[in-house]
Amino acid sequence: MKHSSGWRKPTPGLGAAEQLAQAGERVGVPKSRAYVALKRVGAHIGLKAGDMMLLDTLGAFTQTQDWDEGQRPIVWASNAYLMEQTGFSLSALKRHARRLAEIGVISFKDSPNGKRWGRRNAEGAIVEAYGFDLSPLSARVEEFEELHVNLRAERELCQRLKRQITVARRMIRARIDAALNGALRGPWAEFTNIFNELLNRLPRRNEASELLERVLSWFKELQERVETAYLKANTGPAPVDNIGEGTEQLARQTQEMNPKQANSGPHILITKQLNLVIGNDSEEEETTALLRNTPPEERVDRELKVWGTKVRKKQIALDLPTIMQACPEFASWARNMGGFLNDWGELHRVAGKLRPMIGVSEHAWNVAQDRLGKQMATAAFALVFEKNVAGEVTSPSGYLHGMVTKAGAGELHLERSFYGCLSRQTA
Repeated sequence: MKHSSGWRKPTPGLGAAEQLAQAGERVGVPKSRAYVALKRVGAHIGLKAGDMMLLDTLGAFTQTQDWDEGQRPIVWASNAYLMEQTGFSLSALKRHARRLAEIGVISFKDSPNGKRWGRRNAEGAIVEAYGFDLSPLSARVEEFEELHVNLRAERELCQRLKRQITVARRMIRARIDAALNGALRGPWAEFTNIFNELLNRLPRRNEASELLERVLSWFKELQERVETAYLKANTGPAPVDNIGEGTEQLARQTQEMNPKQANSGPHILITKQLNLVIGNDSEEEETTALLRNTPPEERVDRELKVWGTKVRKKQIALDLPTIMQACPEFASWARNMGGFLNDWGELHRVAGKLRPMIGVSEHAWNVAQDRLGKQMATAAFALVFEKNVAGEVTSPSGYLHGMVTKAGAGELHLERSFYGCLSRQTA
């Protein structure tokens, strides 16, 4: 096969670039779209800042019609002019041009004598030209756009995994510190050594999501072991038969150890245990009577219907069981840190201890308490905590502030959020 590069020594990269140039001639792509697509992925495919500067300089020589189907955007500017525009030495100019071609974003269309030149007709269309051919950009625009979508998804996944790793780290450290400060019996030295080893394995630069997922699984495993040991040290060994059980089973065991909540059936929101933040006594008595004879498996659905048909102005009907069931991660940590929580005051105190673990500032917490009241602020924090652990909230302080702002405008409906969580769990 004869290469249009003629005198230039052919390489696989230059041959591929020429094939791309031929493909680019068969499509019409606006220059702006081609350049935006490339710049979004340039660093990923190996382009340097100097490469992009040269490419921008070359693109400035092209005209709109050069990018139409059947045309090729070829630039025949001299080396002297390009050196003047970019500030490159001749060797640097050649190096950047070569890399652009080897990566496959430009192609060299050289004349038989190696000189660059071209001419346009009266309408401005290129009739004949030899020089830097930018047609590969047109051929690869969809490839670059798809790559950008994939890179963005990967970046978002990595950010979510990093947030979850951060939460796990903070919770492990807080639990070990609490155990040591309380002089609790347990393998805390061993846990500390493992924790420090995991910290040393944290990626120091951007890594693929596969590595972050492995690191997260290591932290989650350690977190479960630490939580189980902490619970065992606080409650005694009898209720916990296997220190390797997961956090969900530990939460169930915590509930079963409390005689006030012990029952033979599944753990379901029981209306007769309600301790409402704000409510109407007669309405709650009616609700209790309505649900008392409802089969357990239908109780949550019935409560959702009752809530949907009884909207209370400036009132919320949230109780401790609802919050703990709707926010299982928050409930697990709240119980582990505070034991069995009998009332809103105890839950509020525990929320204050959990606040720094997810990065809610003291200022944001104080503002929430002042404007919402301690009970509503505690309920709001439980929701923020749950969403942060799930990776849905990246700025807990900002999210809590947003809830406070909505409350001031009469647009905060915490009960909808909690019942929505319950509904998804029972779907």
